[in-house]
Amino acid sequence: MDLFPNLLPIAIGADHAGFNLKTDLIRFLKTEGFTVLDVGTNDESSCDYPDYAHALAKAIAANKAARGVLICGSGIGISIAANRHPEIRAALVRSPEEATLARQHNDANVLVLGARFTNNDIAKTCLQAFLSTDFEGGRHAKRVEKINPKT
Repeated sequence: MDLFPNLLPIAIGADHAGFNLKTDLIRFLKTEGFTVLDVGTNDESSCDYPDYAHALAKAIAANKAARGVLICGSGIGISIAANRHPEIRAALVRSPEEATLARQHNDANVLVLGARFTNNDIAKTCLQAFLSTDFEGGRHAKRVEKINPKT
């Protein structure tokens, strides 16, 4: 598979609800030759999803990771927390088509999945689409620039 060049690791984080899917996606990424930066959680004990969204955002902002993957039960809370960071464009997706569009049109740099609504096979397909799709730029670039306007 010809995926996004793995010059930097792919960061991945999840809360307790997303732990099992995160573990599966880490295995998948490693078999595809990616280096993975795991920002937690490390088990299924109850924890707070914003902690992992913030840790992943900091890793991307510090150029410790090229792109990221975040997972919580629905994907909603962790995407809201991640998008509080100006350098993050986190997209909650449920299909590979949405993952492709998130990259092409929105230059999303974080893929968000809801573990309770996305099975592991679909999650892997979404991740493949996300990592193998480039931002189209053009008319989309000015829209992406408006997401975090300069004040």
